[in-house]
Amino acid sequence: MAKPPKRRDPLSVLADDPQGRSLGLDLPPGGVVPRAGRRRWGKAPEPLVWVSDEAVGVGALAAHRGPHLAAAGLQAVLLQDRPGLERWWRDREFAPERMSDPDDHHVEPVLREFWSRVVPDPEEGEEGEEIIAPFGRDWPGLAVAGPSAGPDAPDPDAPDPEVAACELADELIERGWLPAPRLALVPSRRGADVPTALGWGGPTNHENDTALISAVLRSWEDRFGARLVALGFDELHLSVALPPPTTARALPVAAEHFAFSPDNIWQGSGSVRAYTDEAVTGSGHWAFWWD
Repeated sequence: MAKPPKRRDPLSVLADDPQGRSLGLDLPPGGVVPRAGRRRWGKAPEPLVWVSDEAVGVGALAAHRGPHLAAAGLQAVLLQDRPGLERWWRDREFAPERMSDPDDHHVEPVLREFWSRVVPDPEEGEEGEEIIAPFGRDWPGLAVAGPSAGPDAPDPDAPDPEVAACELADELIERGWLPAPRLALVPSRRGADVPTALGWGGPTNHENDTALISAVLRSWEDRFGARLVALGFDELHLSVALPPPTTARALPVAAEHFAFSPDNIWQGSGSVRAYTDEAVTGSGHWAFWWD
């Protein structure tokens, strides 16, 4: 019995068909960015990501984040320029070969380790204690899921996470948070794994194995309906369909955020309590950055 033909990598298809017509897509002008590093003699460089040639506008993510893309094994996100680092994705900034597999990590030990790195030293006294209050130096544990997350508590009125992601993308573009985003297509099973599939180095000063970042994003997908919307050189934007609705529910989530991206508090809100009210309670947009 003859073996079925081997399925081509979708990025290899896009290298020959940049608008993706053979995959049921209708992409704007763009092309495949190859992996960095030495290539074998006589072999074309291995493709890493497809990126649009020009900035895209409102509606672009919604137009291309659908069943045809999922069937092709691709995830659509936005890549944002940074002043002085325009088109940073073409500048050998990705290193997927350095990353482990998100399947090898579990969110609780990952966040516990992150927490241990960022809690203030006891010598900082009351000032340090105030940064993480009402929590102490011990890891406080995972926050409970969003108000309607999980199979045991379905809510027919809860927003669809994919719809929420596309709506947030449009809002960020309209408000100038993403002034010149490019549409990017990444081969990945789920959005949370996109940073690892790319070998994205945004959090390098905090954690240089992006698979650990993806392990946390997977958990937020499951618990809060979070979806990856955009990546910058050192920033990350998530939509959140099921954010914690009260301060009491949001405080443990804010602790997770501090462990995940301490600069949000160290160089932002100043304390977990303040950050909870400013950026977590009822918020459908979680933004992170690493200095």
